[in-house]
Amino acid sequence: MTGVLLTGHGGFEKLELHNNLQIPTPGENEVLIKVGACAINNTDINTRIGWYSKKVYGDTNSGGSSGFDEVNEADASWSGIPLQFPRIQGADVAGEIVAVGGNVASSRIGERVLVRPMHPPADTHKKFHFITFGSEYNGGFAQYTKALAAESFTIHSNLTDIQLASFPCAYSTAENMVDRANVQAGETVLITGASGGVGSAAMQLVKRRNAKVIAICSKDKTKLLKEIGADQVLTRGEKISDTLGHNSVDVVLDVVAGSQWTELLDVIMPGGRYAVSGAIAGPIVELDVRTLYLKDLSFFGCTYQPRRIFENLIKYIENNEIRPLVSKNYPLEKIQTAQEEFLAKKYIGKLVLIPSQN
Repeated sequence: MTGVLLTGHGGFEKLELHNNLQIPTPGENEVLIKVGACAINNTDINTRIGWYSKKVYGDTNSGGSSGFDEVNEADASWSGIPLQFPRIQGADVAGEIVAVGGNVASSRIGERVLVRPMHPPADTHKKFHFITFGSEYNGGFAQYTKALAAESFTIHSNLTDIQLASFPCAYSTAENMVDRANVQAGETVLITGASGGVGSAAMQLVKRRNAKVIAICSKDKTKLLKEIGADQVLTRGEKISDTLGHNSVDVVLDVVAGSQWTELLDVIMPGGRYAVSGAIAGPIVELDVRTLYLKDLSFFGCTYQPRRIFENLIKYIENNEIRPLVSKNYPLEKIQTAQEEFLAKKYIGKLVLIPSQN
């Protein structure tokens, strides 16, 4: 089969297209999936460049093309466990089951499925012990992939594979943040990085709960974000508290961090909540602990996702409660071009790769 191998941490040269890879064989509790489409995520870039390493202090884009000079291989994955190379990345798999392992009913062959990107490994169900598809296990940047049958969710939808591939990682990440922060109807929610995959998903999921959305993005994307559902849009870089005022929002959903991070805490009202699942503008921030305790704020680091998050996401898709936001798609062979455009951040929503179907 054709697939893209990540051969180590570094620049685009670490992505190698191969046309003679062996089609995986599903184990007893696994299924073989013909990949219809697989979207790109920040995790793909971060893993390739080793951004998760504690030796890295910069933003994602600063190493997006060529990687970083200082990377500790021992902690350069999101889990802190060294990756095994080569690895087929790709967490966002939409496709069809074409074969099953010995403990899986053959009736599942032919099902359209979405793979839960973050789930427990087969050997444990301990809370907070989980893997990311395309990181600890091979993922969807290939014509075929295998996954645990229990983590391959049947989906009944008229959406195309390209559209469905936009959902798993970004929308489950966003729903997990919304759920952990317990967003309620009538509340005001500030969303950073609102034009990206997770940010634009969070906008829909917050609006689904009948809460108000204030989005932060670049000036050229303001109109499109309002069309998606933002009640108010702030231009990235402007002083947030000058526009909103202190103690003006109930919840902040953050994927950016970086130099403006302290401003986010200024605008959260006493008793408010802050949820984070990314730091694309830089992971090192300055916290005045007095702000945290004097305002009785609650902080939520959002990586682990209970199973119900993905189960709910499947329901939302099937009930047409959320919609896909696909900006562009590319053949798998154009993965470098797709990642270059991903890093340029000139789009809204998701970029999707399509394996050849021969």
